Amino acid sequence: MDSKINFTERKYVIILLFVITLFMLWGIAITLGDVLNRHFQNVLHISKSRSGLVQLSIFGAYAVMGIPAGLFMRRFGYKKGVLLGLFLYSAGAFLFVPAANAESFNFFRLALFILACGLATLETVAHPLVASLGDQRTSDQRINFSQAFNGLGGVIGPAIGSYFILKAGQEHSNDLISVKHLYIAIGSVIALIGIVFSFVKVPALTDPHVVATDSYAVALENHIERKLFHHKHFIFAAIAQLFNVAAQGGTWAYFINYGHDIMHLTDEKAGYFFSLSMIMMMAGRFAGTFLMRYIAPNKLLWIFALANIAMCIIVAQGFGWASFIALLFINFFFSIMFPTIFSLGLKDLGKQTQQASSFIVMGVVGGGIFPPIMGLIANHNVATAYYLPIVCYAVVFLFGFTYSHLNREATS
Repeated sequence: MDSKINFTERKYVIILLFVITLFMLWGIAITLGDVLNRHFQNVLHISKSRSGLVQLSIFGAYAVMGIPAGLFMRRFGYKKGVLLGLFLYSAGAFLFVPAANAESFNFFRLALFILACGLATLETVAHPLVASLGDQRTSDQRINFSQAFNGLGGVIGPAIGSYFILKAGQEHSNDLISVKHLYIAIGSVIALIGIVFSFVKVPALTDPHVVATDSYAVALENHIERKLFHHKHFIFAAIAQLFNVAAQGGTWAYFINYGHDIMHLTDEKAGYFFSLSMIMMMAGRFAGTFLMRYIAPNKLLWIFALANIAMCIIVAQGFGWASFIALLFINFFFSIMFPTIFSLGLKDLGKQTQQASSFIVMGVVGGGIFPPIMGLIANHNVATAYYLPIVCYAVVFLFGFTYSHLNREATS
C-alpha cells in the first residue's frame, strides 16, 4: 500500500473530530451494557443465560434499525442521521428512570433497545461518513483510527460502571439507584451534544465509494438491490460481521463473570480489568492503523483471527493468570476486526455503498444472539464457554483469507 496517500484532507479535520466523538460515545454505551449484565444478576437475581438478554436487547436493535437508519440517511443526509441517533440514545437513557423505579428487567431491556436504536443509527451514518473524508485507499485506516476512539469509550464505560455501579460497600451497590443516576447524567450529556451538533455545518461530501453526494435521495430500485447481492465480498462481509460481533458480545458479556468465578476477583476489580481489556483493544486499533500502511488489511485480519483462536483455547482451559491474560489479549486481536470487515465489505460498491452499510450494520445482531447461548454453558463453567467464539473467529479468518479472490471477482 502506498504510504504517501493522505490520511484525510485539512478541510475535513473538524468533522472527522466530531465523528470520532460519536465512535467514543457508542463505545461507552455498549460496554456499560456488560457491566449491567453482572449487576442485574446480583440485584434482580437472574441467571447468567437470562442476563445475556441484555446483549440481545442492545445488539438486536441493530437488526431492527440498520435498514431504516440507512434509508433515513439516504433521504435526509448525514447530519440529520446523526441527530436522530443522538435523540434515540438520549431517550433510551432517560427511560432508565422509570425502569429502575419499577425494578423491571424487561423495562430495562426496552430502554436499552431504544438507546441501542440510537447507537445503530449513529453507526450506520458514521462509517460511510468517515469513508467519505478522503481517498478510498485510506478508508481502512480512517475507520480503524476512528474505531480506536470507540475503544477509548470502551475503556471509559466499564470504568464508570465499575465505580458507580459495581463498587462494593457503596450506598447503592445492591440496588438500582446508582444505575438511574448514571443514566440521567448520560442522557443529559447526549442531549446537549445533539443540541450543539444541530448548529454544526456538515460540508457537502463525495463518498469515494459512491458517485454522488451525501445528500442524494434516490428511490431504492429492485435492480440495484439485486446487483448489490451479486457482490460476493459484500455478502461474506455481512456474514463475517455477524460472527465477529457474536464473538465480541459473548466475550464481553462474561468477562466479569470469568474474573469472579475463575480468578476469584471482586466484581469491581473484574470490571476494572474489563476496562484494561478495552485499553488493549484501543492499542490494537492504533497498531492496526499503522500496520495497514504496510500489510494488506485483509491479510492482517486473518492473522489476528488466527491469534484469537489460540487465545480462546487458552482462556477455555481456566489456567489462572495465563488464561486471564489471554482473555485480555482477545480484545487486542479483536480490535481491527469490526472496522476492517466493514471497510472491506464496502469496497467498489458505487452507489450501493450506503445500502450495503445498512446490511453490514445489521450483522451486529450476532452480539445479541450469542451471549444467551454462551450463558447456557457459563451457568455451569464460564471458562468452557469460551470454546464457542472459536467458530466465529474461523469465519472471520476465512473472510480475510479469501477476500482478494472475492474482490477480484467483484471488479472483473
